Amino acid sequence: MENTSRELPFAELEGKVALVTGASRGIGRAIALALAQAGADVAVNFRARELEANTLVGTIGVLHRRAVSIRADVSREDEVARLVRDTEESLGPINILVNNAGIAQPVSLDTIGTAEWDYTLGQNLRSAFLVSQAVLPGMRARRWGRMLFLGSVAAQVGGVIGPDYAASKAGLAGLMHYYAYHLAKEGITANLLAPALVETDMVAGNPNASIDRIPVGRFGAVEEAALMAVSILANGYLTGQSVHLNGGWYPTS
Repeated sequence: MENTSRELPFAELEGKVALVTGASRGIGRAIALALAQAGADVAVNFRARELEANTLVGTIGVLHRRAVSIRADVSREDEVARLVRDTEESLGPINILVNNAGIAQPVSLDTIGTAEWDYTLGQNLRSAFLVSQAVLPGMRARRWGRMLFLGSVAAQVGGVIGPDYAASKAGLAGLMHYYAYHLAKEGITANLLAPALVETDMVAGNPNASIDRIPVGRFGAVEEAALMAVSILANGYLTGQSVHLNGGWYPTS
């Protein structure tokens, strides 16, 4: 007999605790706000922009959800341990992780060196590994978790930032696939959202970011990325997938 009962689209996120890294601005901020609108309590991680992070916490409070801002450099293992500990002491066990923190510093083939390479891989890929490993023991013990990695179209097309950035985002896809395959039977999903040229400070500061590259003829909006992110996190049947949100730059079949 068909089950005709249906919960609200994001009901699975109601009352859950989410940690969003790099959430003081841009896509991370939009995702944190959308998660709160979906009923989650949110830890807003930031590294430098304390005022913006605290302002977001206030905005989430207006939605009658709990929120806390926590400064941490998520490329450092000791700070990640503190971030997770402080989040759980303030809000409770972490059920949802959004690995959003990262950098995008334009660099050319002629100027990139090992220093730039190591820094970008540390901020974009090492950080996601460290935070994921820190929250996974709790998720596995509770047999429930949602993990989302913020990738990029650069992993497929090379992009307009640099080889270090493209490689770091491709690495996130591999990391996500490993977690998805090995944790599916434990109630934990892992997926990746791969946007292209969403209208953020990073895009505004990159002279190579041109609307001409986007078939739909415009940059994406952070709200569009956030809606897709929350939809992914709310779907317990979706795991091991890269969702491409790029205005047609990299069409997939």
